[in-house]
Amino acid sequence: MAKKKRKTTKKLKKGVWTKSDLALLKKLFPNNPTAMISAKLGRPNDAVKKKASRMGLRKSKRYMKSLGRA
Repeated sequence: MAKKKRKTTKKLKKGVWTKSDLALLKKLFPNNPTAMISAKLGRPNDAVKKKASRMGLRKSKRYMKSLGRA
């Protein structure tokens, strides 16, 4: 049998956030849809929401107004 090739990307332990993940979350969260951020990070929507909340991040007033929720 042929051996299966392993992916070259590093597999993280479940729930571990890297410094670069956190920096990207902090940068993108205020002005972008959470679904887009979760896709970019490869994490569930709820995980991104919870982490942003724990970090004290909020959507900007301008972004919320653009959604009609000002």
